[in-house]
Amino acid sequence: MPAKSRTYQPQKVRAALAAQHEALRAAVHRLTAADLDRPTRLGGWRVRELVAHLSLVLDRLPAQLTGPAPVGAPLSLSRFTELTTTVAETVDAEAAEQVAAAFTGLPEEVAARFDRSVDAARAALDGTAGEAPGRSVAMRFGPMALTDFLVTRLVETVVHADDLADALGLADFPHDRQAVAAVTRLLADAFADRVPGGAVELRVPPYAVVQAVEGPRHTRGTPPNVVETDPLTWIRLATGRTDWAAAADAAALSAGGERSDLRAYLPLLG
Repeated sequence: MPAKSRTYQPQKVRAALAAQHEALRAAVHRLTAADLDRPTRLGGWRVRELVAHLSLVLDRLPAQLTGPAPVGAPLSLSRFTELTTTVAETVDAEAAEQVAAAFTGLPEEVAARFDRSVDAARAALDGTAGEAPGRSVAMRFGPMALTDFLVTRLVETVVHADDLADALGLADFPHDRQAVAAVTRLLADAFADRVPGGAVELRVPPYAVVQAVEGPRHTRGTPPNVVETDPLTWIRLATGRTDWAAAADAAALSAGGERSDLRAYLPLLG
C-alpha cells in the first residue's frame, strides 16, 4: 500500500535542496562552449536550455517563499505528479525565453548568471519563510504545504541534474543522498497511489518499498510479484528518461511474477 501519511522533515529537505543546488553550480562552472550546445534527452533542449530552466526554477523560489499565503486546500504530492503532464509546452516556451533573456553568452557568463540564481534561492531557503513548515506557498498548480513544495523542488533538481549528467556523459553525478532518497520515495508513493492494489511489491533499496497493482494481496512470506531496481533507475523510469525494456536489458531492474511488468503504468511524470 502507498505510504499515504509519509511526511518529510523540513530541515533535511532544505539541507538536501541546498546541497543539490551546489552540486549543480559546480557542474555549470565546468561547462565549456561546446558543452552548452550539446543535445539532451529532453526533446529540442540543449544543455543551454536545461541550465536556463533550472535557473528559472531557482529565480522563482524567493517570491514563492515570501509571498502571501494562498487560499485553498493544499495540493498533495501525488496530485503534483499527475499535473506535471499538463505543462510541457509551457515549460518549453519558458526555457526558450530564459535562454534569450540571459543564457546566450559565453560559459563564464552563463555560470555567473546561474550563480546569482543559486545565491538568491539559498538566501530564501535560509530565511525565516523557508523555515515555517506549517506555511502554504503558491506554486504553478495551486497552493502547497511548504515542505511538500520543497520536495517538488528536489524532484526538479535531481531529475534535471541526471539529465545534465546524461548529456555530458558523466557516469557519477554527485547527487545529495537525502535528495535522491526523497525523490525516490515520492515517486514510489505516487506509483502506489496511481495504481492501487497489493499484487506487486516495488522495492527500491535502500529508500522505498510499496505495494501496488490490483490483484491478490500479499500478506506474508515472499510476494509472488516483485520488482526491484536502484533509485536512479526508478527515477528515470518514473519520469520517462528510460523505458522498461531498456532497463531490463541493462539488468538495471529485476521483475518476477505474472503481474510484475509495470511498463503500462509508466512514466508517472510528464
